[in-house]
Amino acid sequence: MKKHDRFRKYPYQMEKPAVNEMIDRLMREAGRSADDQYIREIIVTALKLGQEDLELADIKMINTAMKELRYALKVFYPYRYVRKVAIFGSARTPKAAEAYQVTKIFANLMTQENWMVITGASAGIMSAGNEGAGRTNSFGANIRLPFEQDANPVIANDPKLISFKYFFTRKLIFMRESDATVLCPGGFGTYDEGFETLTLVQTGKTNPRPIICLDPPRSSYWESFRTFLKKELVQKKMIDPDDMDLIHFTHDPRDAVQTIVRFYRNYHSMRYIRDRLVLRIQKPLSPEKLNRLNRDFSDIVKKGEIRQYAKPFEEEENEPRTFSFARLVFNFDMRHYARLHHLISAINAD
Repeated sequence: MKKHDRFRKYPYQMEKPAVNEMIDRLMREAGRSADDQYIREIIVTALKLGQEDLELADIKMINTAMKELRYALKVFYPYRYVRKVAIFGSARTPKAAEAYQVTKIFANLMTQENWMVITGASAGIMSAGNEGAGRTNSFGANIRLPFEQDANPVIANDPKLISFKYFFTRKLIFMRESDATVLCPGGFGTYDEGFETLTLVQTGKTNPRPIICLDPPRSSYWESFRTFLKKELVQKKMIDPDDMDLIHFTHDPRDAVQTIVRFYRNYHSMRYIRDRLVLRIQKPLSPEKLNRLNRDFSDIVKKGEIRQYAKPFEEEENEPRTFSFARLVFNFDMRHYARLHHLISAINAD
């Protein structure tokens, strides 16, 4: 292959042709095609790191983060198509506390809906989530800290327990591998994980999902938070009023379960294909319902209308599990992710 042809095929590569040829040979020896673009780019990135004037701590951080992500994705991959809920809350909640019992009930009910549970693997609310789900239906994403973060007995020594050095890799895996988020009473970490989730959903950096604030009956924990959001964020126009609809507040674990299950009643998943948003749905909509969606959600359609397709697009050929679903396709105005949640609710309604 001539140098200019190679550059068109692999624009991200090393400057020395001999090194690129060695990468080709290395990939073949490792059983990968030399045309595997992303594996090749990872190798090139690693080599470029060695050429740049970085401190050792910088390189160690990148190395550790990549190894953590690689291992975590490997652990989760066999369960990729099982729905999972991420449960966050305080490690300091005692077993006798009502919040512990509510979380345990919630996790157990989710497994009855064939969902699995991901927690931070420590004590308190995290232990309640794993206890309610049981070891078989639990994952643990532990963080290595000098205090209060040993794995709880339910998930300890389980192959689905992963230990992270960095919070950012841990949070990425929580978002990547879960389909819903439940926030129970907790401290700084719970708010960190909650705001991370809200930010990613609000800005479209992750797919829509149910976000539940769950606390026991008569508790004021999340009501105080809700009041703060309305007074300081909505009234002062820091967020849109519709953004409050991204969160469901409840004291009832059964209501939390039904809210999550209902979100995926017909809606299945989404992706973008060029400038169009594709919503996969398990049952096609009637012409009358499709007309109602076009009438009620014209504000989030940039041009044209919402159309329904029975077959997948060519770009979806790597997702065969979705081939049987119908598609709703439109040019989405990406300033309105809260309204997208409203659209999904309408899709799921009778």
